[in-house]
Amino acid sequence: MRTSGGSRGSSGEWQKPFWQQRGWLISAAFLLSMFLIGGFVLLTGEDSSSNTGQPQPSTPKASGSSSATPSAAPSGSTESRPAGCSTNDADQNVPNQSPADVQWKTYQTDLLPASPSAGPLKVDGPVWSCFAHTPLGSVMALHAIGPKLGGSDWKTVTEKQLAKGPGKDQFVAKRSKVADKNKTGAPGSNASYLGFKILTYSKDQVTTMLLLRSADGSYGAVTESVVWEDGDWKLRPTLTGSVTESMTAVGGPEGFVLWGGSSGS
Repeated sequence: MRTSGGSRGSSGEWQKPFWQQRGWLISAAFLLSMFLIGGFVLLTGEDSSSNTGQPQPSTPKASGSSSATPSAAPSGSTESRPAGCSTNDADQNVPNQSPADVQWKTYQTDLLPASPSAGPLKVDGPVWSCFAHTPLGSVMALHAIGPKLGGSDWKTVTEKQLAKGPGKDQFVAKRSKVADKNKTGAPGSNASYLGFKILTYSKDQVTTMLLLRSADGSYGAVTESVVWEDGDWKLRPTLTGSVTESMTAVGGPEGFVLWGGSSGS
C-alpha cells in the first residue's frame, strides 16, 4: 500500500469503496478486504488517515496496567456464552509471539490465522465465531470478521458480528449502496496477513494494528477495534461507519508479532 506524494487525496484512492482501494487489497480484500481486511476505511474513507512513516514498536505494558494486562478473567464458566461455545480465558497476557497452535483457514482468496484454543471454535458458513475472552482471542476475531465485509456474505456477517450502535447503522447504510465484490484467485494471491500489534487492551475492548503485505511486496497496517458483546468479540465500526480506524504504509514487519505455524484448511 503506497501513497502518492504522501497524500491520500492526490491519487483518489481514498474516495473509492474500501475494497477497491489498493490499501484494501493489501489486506486482502478489507483486508484481504486492507485484507484480508475486511474492512475498511469504510466506504468513503472520510474519517480514515494515511501515514507514510513506519509505526514505532510498542512494548506491552507491565502487569497491572489496565490497557495491557487486566486481571485474569474466569475461564468462561461464569460468563454467558452462545450455545456450544466454551473457551479457556485464563491467559490475559498481551501475546509477544505467535501462538504455538496457529493454523491457516481459507476464505475465498484470504488465508486467515486461527487457533484451536483462541478461536474461532465455531464455523457456520462465513460466520466464524466463539473466540477466547483474551487478548489473543480478540486478534483472531479481527482476522475472522473483516475479510467477509466486501463480498456477498457481508449482510450475514454484519448482523451477527458487528457491534451494535450508530457505527454499525452507518456501515450498513453506506455498504448497501456498493456492489458486492467476491474475491477470486489462488489463496493468498492478493495479500497476506503477517502479524499484529495490540495497541490497547481491556477486558471488553481491544484496539489492534494488523500487518499486511501486498503481492508487490509493500507493507501496510490497519487499525481496528473489537468489543465484547453478547458473549463474543464483535468488530466495532467508527461512528461514521468505517470498519478501520486508520490505514498506514509501513516499511517492514519490525515492531509486530509475526505469525508462524503451518497452513491448514
